[in-house]
Amino acid sequence: MSKHNILKPDQSYTFSQYFQLTNSTAEIVAEFEYSYERTSLVLSRYSDEIKYLEFLQEYLQRNIRLFNPIAEISIREFLIAPILAEIYDQTQAQLYSEYPLNVNDKLKGTLDYYLHKSNSLLVIKAKQSDIRRGFTQLAVELIALDKSLDNQSSILYGAVTNGDDWKFGTLHREQKLVTENIKLYRVPDWTLD
Repeated sequence: MSKHNILKPDQSYTFSQYFQLTNSTAEIVAEFEYSYERTSLVLSRYSDEIKYLEFLQEYLQRNIRLFNPIAEISIREFLIAPILAEIYDQTQAQLYSEYPLNVNDKLKGTLDYYLHKSNSLLVIKAKQSDIRRGFTQLAVELIALDKSLDNQSSILYGAVTNGDDWKFGTLHREQKLVTENIKLYRVPDWTLD
């Protein structure tokens, strides 16, 4: 772990700038006095029947065959947004795209997607190619949410994706612990085991 400060005290940082940093996730979250671990997570499961799952899988497979999305905007439109629309429809959660969040000069920017229902939160950050550095950015976004929310769930959930692969993580608010799931989920051939 680095003994010097990574973040310059007189500099402002947006969420997307954390993606550019080459420091480890552990070093960057330590700048905010959080800790980090990689382990197997047991994710919450949706208990109701999931409607349209077969349709969604076929729709995504068709999009993958028809389009070769290279640009982040294409990945968001053809692979990520359809999944989130179905989650929204199933759970009746609030879904925001390009959600602005400004905690302070070190924690500010726009969340690609913010899904909110009662006490559960999900941040999804679309990154074209680098899930590892994308997770670092996600960790910082979860920290920003932690600092901006009152009386919510004790655990915040997040995911980073390149459209095909999804990596999940959590932030345990009381412990100030960001956890990265070591498992990677592949879409559209996923199972949530």
